[in-house]
Order: sequence, then C-alpha cells, then structure tokens
Amino acid sequence: MSNSFSKEERVAFEDILEGFQDLLVLSRHVSVYNTDQTMMARTNDTIWRPMPYIAQSQTSAPGTPVTYQNMTQLSVPSTIGFSQTVPWTMTTLDLRDALQEGRLGESAKQKLASDINVAIMNTAAAQGTLVVPIVGAAGDYDDVSLCDTIMNEQGVPDYDRFLGLSSRDYNGMAGNLAVATRSFGNPKSNLAYERNQVGMVAGFDTYKFDYANRIAVAAGGVTTIDTTGAQAQYVPQATSTSVGGQINVDNRYQTVTVSNSAGVVAGDAFTIDGIYAVHHITKVSTGQLKTFRVISVPAGGVTLVISPPIIAATAPATDAELQYKNVQLVAASGAAALNWLNTGASAINVFWQKDSLEILPGRYAIPSDAGTAVMRATTDQGVELVMQKFYDIDSMVIKYRLDTLFGVVNKQPEMSGILLFNQ
Repeated sequence: MSNSFSKEERVAFEDILEGFQDLLVLSRHVSVYNTDQTMMARTNDTIWRPMPYIAQSQTSAPGTPVTYQNMTQLSVPSTIGFSQTVPWTMTTLDLRDALQEGRLGESAKQKLASDINVAIMNTAAAQGTLVVPIVGAAGDYDDVSLCDTIMNEQGVPDYDRFLGLSSRDYNGMAGNLAVATRSFGNPKSNLAYERNQVGMVAGFDTYKFDYANRIAVAAGGVTTIDTTGAQAQYVPQATSTSVGGQINVDNRYQTVTVSNSAGVVAGDAFTIDGIYAVHHITKVSTGQLKTFRVISVPAGGVTLVISPPIIAATAPATDAELQYKNVQLVAASGAAALNWLNTGASAINVFWQKDSLEILPGRYAIPSDAGTAVMRATTDQGVELVMQKFYDIDSMVIKYRLDTLFGVVNKQPEMSGILLFNQ
C-alpha cells in the first residue's frame, strides 16, 4: 500500500514551495520556454531555439527593381541538463519532533533555489561577451553607465536590463549613494544608507549576489591572430551537411588559430587590434574595439574557441554575413595583437537583457502507484518542484527527496556581458 502524506506534511510542502518561489530571483528576470516533455525525451533533452533575426534594408523607388535576399535563421542548442535533488532520511524517532522536518525542508528548498540561480549566473558569467573593465573599485553611476553604453552602441534592446553585483561591489555602489556629502531626504540616498539598496541605475535593475564567480588574471602571453584571411570571414549558416545529412549549426562560437595559447583559459576576455564593434542593426562602427571571450582552449595546439565569431562581412559577402555582421575590420594584419582585459583578479558582475538568457523547465514522470508518495507543484516561472516520501518498514526509516529539473541557455551572448572592477 502506498504511503500518504499527513495534513502537516502537506502544509509543510506548500510552505516549501512558497519559499522556493521567493528565492528564485534570477529566474524571474530571464525568458522561460516551456517544452513538450515527450518530445524532449525523444531528442535527448535538447531543442534548438532561434536567435533574433537581423534584416537588411535597401533604398527603393517606384519602377526600381530591388534585390531579394536570402534570410538565414540562426539557432542555438538548449538542453535540459540540470537534474538537482536534495535527499535525506528521518527515523520514526526523529519524526517525534515535527520542527526538524520543517527545518530540513527549508534547507532543501534553499539549496535547489540556489542551484537554479547559480546555473543562470554561471551561464551569463562564462558566455557573456560584452566586457566592461573598470580600473578602480566599484563606486558610482559612471561604472554602470558603461554597461548601458556598450549595449546601446551595439543595438541591444533598452528594456528589461538587469545587473547582478557581488556583495562587495554592490555595497561599494550603495556607499557612493550614501556618502555624507549627499543630501538626505530623497529616497535614493535614504534607501542606500538605511537598507544598502541601490535600485535602478543607468537603466539596469540591480541585484546583490551573496555569491559571485571570480575571474583570474589573464596568464596568456603575447598573442596575435591573423586577421587578413578566413579567420575574419566567419560565415553564419543555419545548417551544415555531414555524412548523416543536414544538421543545425551553433553560430555562437568560432575556432581561431593564434600565435600562442599557453596560459590562456576559458573565461579570459580580450579585444583584437583593428577589430571594432558595430551596431547590429545599422552596421555602423562604434569606434570601440569589439570584446571577445575565450570559451575553451583545445589541447595540443594553438587554437582558441571564442565568442562571438568574427563576422566582418568584407566583400564578397553572403547575405548571412551582411545580416549578422558584428565587427568592422580596420587595417587587417597578419599579426593583430590580442589585448587581455582581465588584468586583475576580481568578482564577475553580470549584466544581461532578458531575452538573451532562457530557462527551460523540465518534468519528471514519476509513477504514483509504485509505493512512493509523490507531490508536485510549479512556480510562476514554470520550474517544477517534486517531493517524494518512502517508508521502509524493516528499518523504520523514511526517505525524503526534493527534486527539480531544468536547463539554462545563453541564446545571444552579445546581449549579455560582465562588469569587472580593479582592472
């Protein structure tokens, strides 16, 4: 006979779900895509999600023919790859103190919510390609305004922007708002002084992380790249043809050959001499060097996997290159220098536009007639929390577990980035 939950346990589970939902700070500020779970099971939990189209316009007049372009839809693989659980046991003696069960459930809830937030933060910190290095410590509006500037210059939508700061950097910014020279009596200074709250700055809703990834000092030496040939001619494509037929292509990354990859590690940030960022819609140069990230360093060679790819769209260019051009190549060189941006060890502060990051909720198909009591509920973000209980009559031990299944993807790394202080 299946175990059943007492009323006290049902109330406890409802409380756990409520707190779990409250703790999902980051998941509220990214896109959510709900998948068909049967389809996901048949595709190894992977689905390809479309990146934003970027169209090209032409000058037209009555009687003047136009050139019809081929449109290329780019997509990225999204995988439900996080299966997190918190299991624990209680004996029939433990259950005499009902408070213990509540404390354990609270702890499990906090850990699972943290797992989701950390997964989102890790994805943004590792793959965001807009890099803003600041010489000094966090302190004022100007620091955040540079994040706004780099987004605006490259055509990132100016709404739903968020910034997550480490505790030290967030507090440093709050301190700037609360210094004695500020006039009190206004909400901004009062909240900064009384509650250490920054609020909205330069178009970003700001949040404080009690944990944050860190970036080390770039250990790569003098490194150059040849920008005269195919390396600056990445051609976006929706699919490629292999032995098995057509397969989708992930256009977020490019493998490039450099003069020296010793000491370079995933996460390093850099610019390349002569390669300038452009506005993604107008294709006009911003006058600022394009920022890149190292995604991985293949072993045994002088290659790097970088993001984003270098799409200069120099003539002759395909329609796809013209549509997704992201750099202006000036004075191409056979030995253009890589300039490392992470020159000091620091916390990684992440900023993003909501549509760049996406969470994919998953679902477990747990049988309800297998001798285990099962309860499930879904948060506002679509993330499911499952609680199971099983009683072993021989040992008089009750097994509990809380589970959640989800995936996180950075659909457009050029709409998210990192803010680094003390560089």
